[in-house]
Amino acid sequence: MRLGKLEIYPVCDGYFKLDGGAMFGVVPKPLWSKRMPADENNRIQMALFCLLIQTEGKNILVNTGIGPDEKYPERFRQIYDIRHPPTLLTSLAEHHLKPEDINLIILTHLHFDHAGGNTSCKTTNTESQIPNQNNCIPAFPNAPYLVQKTEWEDATNPTERTRASYRPENIRPLKEHGVLQLLEGNCEIVPGVKVKITGGHTRGHQVILFESEGKKGIFWSDLIPTTAHIDLPYIMGYDLYPEETLNAKKELIEQAVAERWLCFWEHDPTINCGYLIRQDDRVQVIPYQA
Repeated sequence: MRLGKLEIYPVCDGYFKLDGGAMFGVVPKPLWSKRMPADENNRIQMALFCLLIQTEGKNILVNTGIGPDEKYPERFRQIYDIRHPPTLLTSLAEHHLKPEDINLIILTHLHFDHAGGNTSCKTTNTESQIPNQNNCIPAFPNAPYLVQKTEWEDATNPTERTRASYRPENIRPLKEHGVLQLLEGNCEIVPGVKVKITGGHTRGHQVILFESEGKKGIFWSDLIPTTAHIDLPYIMGYDLYPEETLNAKKELIEQAVAERWLCFWEHDPTINCGYLIRQDDRVQVIPYQA
């Protein structure tokens, strides 16, 4: 799809499930389950949509999904019910792109479901075998990987609460192979593509903003992971700084409505792109139609 001079496409890396209670925080299940029904294990279906941006001859990838099955033990794949196909690589192939064709990667943060495709690893794929970071290499050999410095610091020095979300084999090889670039604050990456720190979900979480020829858009990442999270109180229990999430949602949703931003949701299994409008004193979604 075209946004001014930018070509922007959601590219899918499959699906997985997370606990519904964790995904909706303080919101009671009788409310959130009307929007996203849970399975027998209280898990809800989640998509893994990354974003391909094509501009000025460059192929930019925002996030890399959860990564290939062989990176994870069988037990891990069962817990999260990871489902492929599609994979990120097959989705990129639909746009006639190979990993070597990606020129730049922007990471909103480094949780395994957003950065799992950063690297490719040798593993035996057994219950006890976890990929050794020393056997992992960047999956996109011609691309620098951009992430906020604060996110990198927290990912490489996790706490007991955050350790499960950051997997070293997805992260440390980027620095070891010299492809890591650390950002310090809001900035323009290429003309028309900016990053903005929101905090909230993690200290260094950032969203991606687009602007070209008077048209604007946003990739929400985990600030608003699905269209079911648009209402302000619907904040994930995973968020480390929920008040920051709330404030960022207030600010950016108002802008998205007023300026008719084209919105992209990373984890919504049914609506990955659309517009926000205010109707009957509530913000609602109008799905994108080509």
